[in-house]
Amino acid sequence: MRDFTDYEGMAMLELSESESALIRESFDEIAGGFAVLDEFDDLSGVEPLVSVLDLNSVLREDVAAKAFSRDELLKNAPEQYDGYFQVPATIE
Repeated sequence: MRDFTDYEGMAMLELSESESALIRESFDEIAGGFAVLDEFDDLSGVEPLVSVLDLNSVLREDVAAKAFSRDELLKNAPEQYDGYFQVPATIE
């Protein structure tokens, strides 16, 4: 397991003793989780996990459809120019 005793110096943080202890505990817990993975030797036959859910596809088909005409959309625009929304300039 890695030693994270100098994490404050690495990140150049100024922490109180209680904050330092809390972060040290968090790092130790995270590092311990990775140490469990080191116990597995050969994972060459394991398929990568894309989702924890047993679903093929949760997304709808991406089909282009014209929902509104340009005129329908622009009739609600406070200002328009040459068939486009006109907005105030943001860069001078």
